[in-house]
Amino acid sequence: VRRCSSTRFNKNILILRLINLLTITISIFFHTFFTVRKHDIVLVVTTPPLLPFFISFACYMRGAKCILRIDDIYPDTLIATGLFSKENIFMKFFSYMNKILYQSFDYIVVLGRDMEHLVKKKLGSARQQITIIPNWADIDLIKPVPKEENNLLNELGLNNKFIINLAGNMGLAQGIENLLKAVEILKDEDDIHFLFIGSGAKKKWIEKEINAKGLKNITLIDQLPRSEQQNFLNACDIGLITLLPGMTGAGVPSRLYNIMSAGKPIIAITGHGSEAEFVIREEGIGWFVEAGKPKVLVDAILEAQSNPEKLLTMEAKARLVAEQKYSREKIVNEYCKLINKMLYS
Repeated sequence: VRRCSSTRFNKNILILRLINLLTITISIFFHTFFTVRKHDIVLVVTTPPLLPFFISFACYMRGAKCILRIDDIYPDTLIATGLFSKENIFMKFFSYMNKILYQSFDYIVVLGRDMEHLVKKKLGSARQQITIIPNWADIDLIKPVPKEENNLLNELGLNNKFIINLAGNMGLAQGIENLLKAVEILKDEDDIHFLFIGSGAKKKWIEKEINAKGLKNITLIDQLPRSEQQNFLNACDIGLITLLPGMTGAGVPSRLYNIMSAGKPIIAITGHGSEAEFVIREEGIGWFVEAGKPKVLVDAILEAQSNPEKLLTMEAKARLVAEQKYSREKIVNEYCKLINKMLYS
């Protein structure tokens, strides 16, 4: 591991966060340029957004091969969250530059079928080598634990409730408003409780909504360390995955695979055609709810609560799928095969 220097200003202030992203990008670029040799293989990710542009240029100058792994597609994520209009001239330019960027790489790795479809659409007639390699599940670190033994639920006094858990980012891309409407509809169901764990741009708004509407069926707590995933991902009967419909293909929620590791059924709230929808339908490990339909979400929650035997079956399936299809060993092996293919092609 070689660490690159950068500024570390307050990331909650936009301009300072942008400075941080720029300095780390430039730092990694110079490190790559002076370290990489001809015929080396470099893998670069899409965060920070400018990093792939710099690394592609460095690899071109040094005669190295380069793989782009797309975690988020820009500017689609910015448009989906409402930060910018699709007609914005800068977004159009950004989209055009990304198309050129994609064409500069020897291989592109995407996280799901929805992302593959979107990348091919952006490339148009250009033929790039694209392969799907999903994120892995931390099956060795996260294992199913009986709900009654969960420390977090015991601390919160929620062990006797049917728990719906949202753990992770509560930002602009998650469609939190949709979830809060479902919470409000279910406010008189004493046995059903929502547990939100994390941080993000929408967290303060959630707090205001809870207080303004007097919602007693939701508990909101701060983000917990990644090292405590075993505890907080097991603190539920159902795990939630949620993204705005415009995010379909632009990003794949990595939390999906670790919820499976914990052996929890999943309710995925996304647009149609998302990788989360495909996985849940194919494996039979939960429910898909189209984003923006809180009443349908409520129906899915009530169905889950009323079918304990079905939940037990889904729990076993979820863990088995994580072990068989998304283990770290299996996913790393997919990268090894790709690299070997490039070495001998």
